[in-house]
Amino acid sequence: MIGSRLCVLCRGGPRRLCGLEYCPALLKTLSLRTLERVPRELSSSSPPSVYVGWVGYPAVTVAAGLPPEVGDTSIYDLPERWLELALDDVLRFRLTLVRGGRSLRVHDVGDSFVEQVRELAMSARPVDVEAVLEESPRPRVLLDENIPPMGPLAPVRRLRFGSNPRVDSRVEKVYGDRDLSARSAVLYLYRSSIPVSAITRILSVGSLGKATRRKLVPTRWAITAVDSLVSGSLVKGLIDKPTINEYRLYTMSRSGNLFVAVLLPTRWMFEWMEAWFPGSTWNPFGGEVVVEGDWELTSERREYPSIGGCYYASRLAVAEHLSGLGRQAGAVLYREIYPSFNIPVGVWFVRECVRALLAGPYRKYGTLRELLEDLRGLTRVPLETVVSKSKILSLLLRGRRLVD
Repeated sequence: MIGSRLCVLCRGGPRRLCGLEYCPALLKTLSLRTLERVPRELSSSSPPSVYVGWVGYPAVTVAAGLPPEVGDTSIYDLPERWLELALDDVLRFRLTLVRGGRSLRVHDVGDSFVEQVRELAMSARPVDVEAVLEESPRPRVLLDENIPPMGPLAPVRRLRFGSNPRVDSRVEKVYGDRDLSARSAVLYLYRSSIPVSAITRILSVGSLGKATRRKLVPTRWAITAVDSLVSGSLVKGLIDKPTINEYRLYTMSRSGNLFVAVLLPTRWMFEWMEAWFPGSTWNPFGGEVVVEGDWELTSERREYPSIGGCYYASRLAVAEHLSGLGRQAGAVLYREIYPSFNIPVGVWFVRECVRALLAGPYRKYGTLRELLEDLRGLTRVPLETVVSKSKILSLLLRGRRLVD
């Protein structure tokens, strides 16, 4: 019997904490998702969308995302707008996104096929593409904890553009600067109002960084890298800001999830917690709720959080919100995931939900205890359990100085 906690911590990742060669949680959902056979010759408008795999690294799969239609397909790869849609609709169009790809090495950034995929990734608008596949894609889809769902993969023989990619001048600037570090390039693009999803695409296809260090970056790693870099930079910018003046409570329900944010009138600190109910994505076999989380007291976190990429996605949303306020605060975020949410959709869901949560209304309190009493009954997990699992709340309620 696989322990529930192992699934919550592993989430189908390369560690395979259960010791199996496959992920039974993903196998369960993959078996439910099949597609009609796709023809070998496709006429498509890439949103644009690209994919770089991680299995077999440093050998990776590099692919163009090809939806089954021509025209304005930008919604297919724009998670910043997906909360406007029903989750079923997002799954429907994402799972029809065929990946036409080739196997390459991470340093093959000058390969002619990579250059084509890079042109797609850097484009600011959909690009018409004619693709000839080596074989029809198998009706298997990609479901991953970090990456938005994607449709079947097939080796591609040829890509031909029917329209010219249009590259934003700000993207051209960092691509052409071979002395600029990848970190500086990511931050420049973010400050230039380029969407996080677009920055991730551009980073993944080896478009950023110093000339001798450019390489392909698996999409799941690029997503976390951008969330981590940007949020870390924003948090450093908060350190000298005044704190908020009260305790704030935000709550929101979305697609079988409850999101709670508690902002504290303290210097920066952050905690992300998740409660996975039996039957939900990463607790499919358990008989009880599993609550896990991770935390930090400074912007200099060194270790990858045990809770995975959602930690950085949520931290980015919080740091953006506080930067907009011109204030710093402590933040404790808590998420409950119910059985109706039983398929991995990627960390975009957390990032966009927390952005929406903090853009909404909130309640003010004079003390933390008053806030927690108001929170009682809003969560399905007993409040005492939530507080006991929270490092920051437990310390505050015990009167401990967090610097200790």
